Amino acid sequence: MPSYQPWCHGNITRSKAEDLLSKAARDGSFLIRDSESIQGAYALCVLYQNCVYTYRILPNEDKKLSVQASEGVPIRFFSMLPELVEAYYSPNMGLVTHLQYPVQREEEVDEEPESNNPPPQLPPRNFAANDVKDSEPKSFEQACNSLSDTYLMRLQPMDLSTIPEEHQMAIQEYFRTSICLDAEQVQNGSRTLPGLKKLTTAICKNLNNEISRILPALEVLHRVLDQQLSPGTGQFPKPMSADSGQSVSFRLEQLTKLLYSIEDKAKSCMFECSGYEGGHRDSLIPLVTFEVKQESLGISTKTFLKVDVESGKLYFKKSKDGPEDKYFVHNKILQLVKSQKMHVKLVIVVETEKEKILRKEFVFDNTKKREGFCQLLQQMKNKHSEKPEPDMITVFLGTWNMGNASPPNNMNSWFQCKGQGKTRDDTADHIPHDFYVIGTQEDPLGEREWADTVKEHLRNITNISFKQVAIHTLWNIRIVVLVKPEHENRISHVFSDSVKTGIANTLGNKGAVGVSFMFNGTSFCFVNSHLTSGSEKRLRRNQNYTNILRFLNLGDKKLNPFDITHQFTHLFWLGDLNYRVEFPSTEAEYIVTKIKQQQYQELLSKDQLNMERNDGKVFLHFDEEEITFAPTYRFERDTREKYAYTKAKATGTKYNLPSWCDRVLRKSYPLVHVACQAYGCTNDIMTSDHSPVFASFEVGVASQFVSKQDPNSAPQGGIQIMNCVANLQTKSKTKFFIEYHSSCLEKTVKTSEGDNMEHSVGSIKVWFGNQVELTPIISDPEYLLDQHILICVKSTDSDESYGEGCIALRAAQFCYTEFQITLTHHGEKTGTLTGGIQLHTSEGKPTEKLYDFIKVEKDDTVTSKGKGSDQNKSSVSQTHDISNPSYMGVSFQRGNVIDKGWSYSMPKKNPPTAGQGGKESKKCPYDVGTRSPTGKSLNPAGEGEKVSEMFDNPLYGSMGKSHGWAKDQDHQQWEHLTPPDPTFTASKAADGDPDRPPVPTPRNRSFTCSETKPQPPAPVISHASMLKKPVVPSRSEGGVAYNRPPLPSKSRPCIPEPQTSKPRDNSELPIKHRLPARPGQPQLPKDMHPEVPKMGRSVK
Repeated sequence: MPSYQPWCHGNITRSKAEDLLSKAARDGSFLIRDSESIQGAYALCVLYQNCVYTYRILPNEDKKLSVQASEGVPIRFFSMLPELVEAYYSPNMGLVTHLQYPVQREEEVDEEPESNNPPPQLPPRNFAANDVKDSEPKSFEQACNSLSDTYLMRLQPMDLSTIPEEHQMAIQEYFRTSICLDAEQVQNGSRTLPGLKKLTTAICKNLNNEISRILPALEVLHRVLDQQLSPGTGQFPKPMSADSGQSVSFRLEQLTKLLYSIEDKAKSCMFECSGYEGGHRDSLIPLVTFEVKQESLGISTKTFLKVDVESGKLYFKKSKDGPEDKYFVHNKILQLVKSQKMHVKLVIVVETEKEKILRKEFVFDNTKKREGFCQLLQQMKNKHSEKPEPDMITVFLGTWNMGNASPPNNMNSWFQCKGQGKTRDDTADHIPHDFYVIGTQEDPLGEREWADTVKEHLRNITNISFKQVAIHTLWNIRIVVLVKPEHENRISHVFSDSVKTGIANTLGNKGAVGVSFMFNGTSFCFVNSHLTSGSEKRLRRNQNYTNILRFLNLGDKKLNPFDITHQFTHLFWLGDLNYRVEFPSTEAEYIVTKIKQQQYQELLSKDQLNMERNDGKVFLHFDEEEITFAPTYRFERDTREKYAYTKAKATGTKYNLPSWCDRVLRKSYPLVHVACQAYGCTNDIMTSDHSPVFASFEVGVASQFVSKQDPNSAPQGGIQIMNCVANLQTKSKTKFFIEYHSSCLEKTVKTSEGDNMEHSVGSIKVWFGNQVELTPIISDPEYLLDQHILICVKSTDSDESYGEGCIALRAAQFCYTEFQITLTHHGEKTGTLTGGIQLHTSEGKPTEKLYDFIKVEKDDTVTSKGKGSDQNKSSVSQTHDISNPSYMGVSFQRGNVIDKGWSYSMPKKNPPTAGQGGKESKKCPYDVGTRSPTGKSLNPAGEGEKVSEMFDNPLYGSMGKSHGWAKDQDHQQWEHLTPPDPTFTASKAADGDPDRPPVPTPRNRSFTCSETKPQPPAPVISHASMLKKPVVPSRSEGGVAYNRPPLPSKSRPCIPEPQTSKPRDNSELPIKHRLPARPGQPQLPKDMHPEVPKMGRSVK
């Protein structure tokens, strides 16, 4: 398409095209852009009566172009777009109006290069044969034979004339046979190489005899001279030679180094050959002892907790070096309950041999010690889990602008999350992450060199040789993804791609690289970007972000309508985003003073990225952990004590104020588990003007599910989505339909055309009245509750998306649930979609997840103390999960509520039958909440901070208020929710609206109301009575209620009942006497909701 045509706008977005036509404000204004749905096609956009009409221009097999106009108009074909446009200037061509006024394209101001230097040279990319992963893995025997042949070939051209014949034969024999035996030893977990040891012993036979003879004399001399003659004290740059004039100490030192080097290289080859990679079976986590305080009868006593991860035991000791008083095996440690009020207190719930539940309270020295203890216990539970596949992993994310300088020899602090900010405790140093994702910018090294450097550091820290999943480079922007060897076979569908956003979007000095893959049943995406620099260029950075979203090609090709923010369960975005602190340059010293005082809040309030996110312009619905570390740019190199905020240029002095340029953000599907364990920067890596930034996340994952039910006899499950209403921000005059995508569906499902109910300026309301029945491929609840449905609202005229969103099936775990999701397209909000969802599953019992092991409780009441308080008698009232205040999608940032893009109405319900029989039933009361589907982890407030600033959440109410479940609490919650559209507030209101189509399934819609427009709370219907067999909850706490994390069974309320009847709350009974929740309990009077029909039945 010729770029000089005024109406030619290339790949601008649909919303941008509508904005340009709206500004033109004349009937007959038009432009042509690239189609978003079909590659190689175009979209003709025409303005008429303040509405935008879109017509597709499609090429045929002969590359002739035609317009899809009104029916009955003969189709005409054109060779070039100018011909087509000229023809449609004529009236009666099938368009709503003929073309009259071409809309000029906006000229973008290209980014100026940062200096007059030529673009950086492309880094070397060495693709040796063994660098590229084979498409078919070799068998172990083939790998051994290949290794043997390789070394024998290397041996052939070498001059062996100076070597004794017996040594020649020994070396040849080793590479011919013994090397394979050594490789087999390594594969079986041994770190010794008997074949190599035998060879070196034979070669050094005479030397060993001589050393044995002189070693005692050398030891005596060594002691006399106080190590002055110890080998290795001096450094000799010259290589070892056969000249006997060299000192004996030098020759012994060089010989020792040579022997060590040979052994290390041999081991490395063995590990690589056998696929064992580094002997991670010997990567043992050492014993760790914590000094804590335990209170009993008001008396505080010192106690020691010793954690033995490898044996799976937790010891209780009265003295650090004394004998163990008692210990509990991993499967007897039922729960860790963190105190929200006291950030150093932890309750450990254990089970004794007599099946008695003990609740032991301990106080740690500080919060980091408590977190380190919890991580070690969680690692113990994971290590000794009987589950074949993990349900939780940890991910390390690191970003560093290297400043085109080589890295230092020691970068351990980066990979161990040490430095400023939210960091890990020393006790967690030996716990390796499952994934390491390293993003670099201005990286001067080659791919192989940098990957080897990172692997070597991780091997030294963890004693594990990590496998490389992917590496991708765009100029000096690089991303490396490494994984534990044990996870290698769980990874599939690996993709990588890059997008250039440099000068004219053609240079790769700025842009992004990304990697995506599947880990069992969970999809991951990691993006490393380097955006436009300069404090004044934040709009250009916003455009960089949008271009990366649109053109980064990763993931499932079937999900073409969705950008990367919707395609993946977990999306992590890191890099040098280059957003600056919005202060005048004269305030530079003031900024530095605030940094030295560690007073970051004022600076963060002027952070460009925070401001743009709050305005919804970039990173919509992303989360970022609270920043508690100093700005990472711009330092003087080789020090972290001074910021170099001025830079002399030919045009004058340029100011680069200290800023948080280097960031890590994430976006996950609703109701999945993500918790941030660390977010900070290093203090001791100073080769660049940026400090490396690290982040650590605990992430829930789904397994590749294999149903235990017979597929021929298992009942068919179902997903019902009904009464959907879309509010779209568009001026398009067209019809719409909905597409449903999910990996749990055999194919994409499309609805019929919706009814356009209202059309105001800039928006349209579409009602999709028909109920849609989606058939999942597996009906087992353990599978379905981890699944999500992707929704795309499309136009019928151009098949282009007008908004995408996501629904979690877990939201409908117990009954019919209403949802409201924000629709977005290319990172912009384009509307909302409301509706209802109901899930029908086969019978099944979801298992408890590893991340449910740690809970957080609110300390409003004094719990019973002492050694043996019975679980049925202990008081754990008013406890709920506040470990992640964004639990149900409302996160916090300095007191401001951030839209998460989705919400669900979850009616209160009776908890299911407590426990799972036997010992499991005893665990129920201590499951005081789930630990954060999609939310931020708890960051304890400092002494000078207000507690409400950290923990106030509209879904919990103010911390200073009562947290009881009284009626006014319900009213308080409704006041904080989003206002419903007046047209759809209730079924009765809808019936009185003559313009609204009849609703096929009348129900009480529980829309949300805002703080400024409070609405009286509507009665909540329990739909449990409509299901014969409610879905068994996957978590022991029984799910969530009213957007609150669940309470223990004793403090959970019953289903709301009419005022006329008050049956006894069976939650007051002990668990063993409690009746199971029945479908018909309680019954609502018919006069309350006479029109509510059955919503369907669970599959038997």
